[in-house]
Amino acid sequence: MDQKLSSDYILQVRGLKKTYGGIKALDGIFFELRKGEVHALMGENGAGKSTFMKILAGLEKLDSGEILLEGASYKPRGAYDALQKGISMIHQELLAVPELSVAENLFLGKEITGFWGKWIDNRAINEMAADRLKKLGISIPPETKMKSLSVAEMQMVEIAKALSNDARILIMDEPTSALSDREAERLFAIIEDLKSKGVGIIYISHKMDEIFRISDTVTVFRDGRFIDTRPAAELDQPALISLMVGRKLTGFFPENTSEKGAPIYTVRHLSRQNCFHDISFELHAGEILGISGLVGAGRTELARVLYGLDRADDGQALLHGEPMLPDSPRTAIRKGIAYVSEDRKLVGLITKMSVLENISLASLNQYATYSYIRKKDEQNAAGKLARHLRIKCSSLHQRVETLSGGNQQKVAIAKALLSKPKIIILDEPTRGIDIGAKAEIYHLVRQLASEGLGIILISSEMPEIIGLCDRVLVLSQGKQAALLNKSEATQEKIMYHSMPR
Repeated sequence: MDQKLSSDYILQVRGLKKTYGGIKALDGIFFELRKGEVHALMGENGAGKSTFMKILAGLEKLDSGEILLEGASYKPRGAYDALQKGISMIHQELLAVPELSVAENLFLGKEITGFWGKWIDNRAINEMAADRLKKLGISIPPETKMKSLSVAEMQMVEIAKALSNDARILIMDEPTSALSDREAERLFAIIEDLKSKGVGIIYISHKMDEIFRISDTVTVFRDGRFIDTRPAAELDQPALISLMVGRKLTGFFPENTSEKGAPIYTVRHLSRQNCFHDISFELHAGEILGISGLVGAGRTELARVLYGLDRADDGQALLHGEPMLPDSPRTAIRKGIAYVSEDRKLVGLITKMSVLENISLASLNQYATYSYIRKKDEQNAAGKLARHLRIKCSSLHQRVETLSGGNQQKVAIAKALLSKPKIIILDEPTRGIDIGAKAEIYHLVRQLASEGLGIILISSEMPEIIGLCDRVLVLSQGKQAALLNKSEATQEKIMYHSMPR
C-alpha cells in the first residue's frame, strides 16, 4: 500500500484498529479512495466492512490509526460532523422515519423554515423534494408517507436523501438490494454522473455482476484485516471469491439430483385488486418454483395472499386437492405453509430476542402444556435445527441482532421449518448476505427440496432464479407473463417477459 500522499486521493486510511470488548473488529486496515473513483469494498459478513463504514460516517470512533480527508486529519465527532465534511452514507438497513412524508425524510435535519424560524415551510419542502425526485427519475409524490412505500421505493428515497447532501465521498452499502434491474440501471447512471463530478464512491455489494460492472478498484477485508487492493480489471469472480473467503468456493449452485414429485399445491385464477390478476400454477413436491419480475410486478403481494397476510378477491388454491387459501398466517402455518419475508429485521425476526426464542416463536403451541412452555423440548427442537442449518452462534441464547446477516437469515428459515411445513415461501432469501452465506443458503434450499418440500422462491437476482429454480413463473405488472421450464429460463427470456407491454 502506497503511503505517500497524493492530490488524487480524497481519502487515505492507515493502520486503522477498532476493538469491541476484546474482539478485534478491525486490525490494521489500509484503504485509499481517489476522486471520481468507484472503490468496491468486499468481504464476507463479519469481515469488518460495516465497522469501517461507521467510523468513516462518524457513527463510531477509531481506537488507533490515521484517517486523512484530502490530506487533513479526519476524526468526525458524529454523523452530522461527517456530513458537514462531505461524507454521506446510504445504509443497507433503511433509516427512514415511517410516519413522516417522503419530503420530510429528505429534509430531515435540514428543514426549511419561515417566519423567522418559527414554523416549517412544508410547501417549499414539498416543491424542492419533488424537483430532486424528478431529477433521479423517482415518481413518488413527496407528500406520501414513508410507511406506505415498498422496500424498493424506500431505498430509492434513501438514495435521493444521501445524494442531496452534496457529498465529496458517498458510501453505498448494498444500495440495489431491494431494487429492480431497471431501478439499478438508473442508479448506475447516477453513479457515472457523480464520478464525472469528482465524487469518490465506496461501494459495498454482494452482487458480483455489479462489482465488475461499475468498480474501478476493489479492496478485500477478511476477519477484520486488510487482505488486498487491486484494479477491478485484474480480477475475475473466482479470484475475488477466493480473496474474500480464503478458499475456492466450488459448486455455487447445487445440482438437482432428485425427482420432482406429485403436485401438492394448485393455484387457479388468483387475483387481488391493484396487486395481481389471474395467476395460475402448480407446485410439486421437491420442486423449487421461482417467481421473477420487476419491482411492482406483484411477487410479494402474491406471497402475502398465499400465506394469509392479505385476502384474494377471486380465484382459489388447493393443497393436496383440498381448498386452502388461508385467512391468516395462523391458518397457513397449521395447514403446512411457511413464509420467510423479504425484510427479516422488520417482519421476520425480533432481533432483541435470542436465537432460541426466534426459532420457536411461530411454533410455541407444539411445546406448550396449558400456559407453560416445555423449555427442554423447545430447546432440543431449536438446537437440532440450528445444527442442521449450521447457524453460527455462541449459544441458542445469543441475541439475533449480534449475528451476521447470513446467520440471521438461517434463523428466519429455521423459524419457518420448525412448524414442519409442506410448502415454504422464500421472499428474497439472500438479500444483503455475503457470497459464502449465499452458497450455504442455496445448498440448504436444494436439500429441503430433495426432502420433499415444495419451495416458492421469489428473487430479484437473475443468477439466483436461473441457477436454483426448476421452473420460473414470470410476472409483469401484476399479470402472469410466462411459466418457463428450466431449459427455457434464460436471462433474455425472463427479462423479455418481465418488461411491461
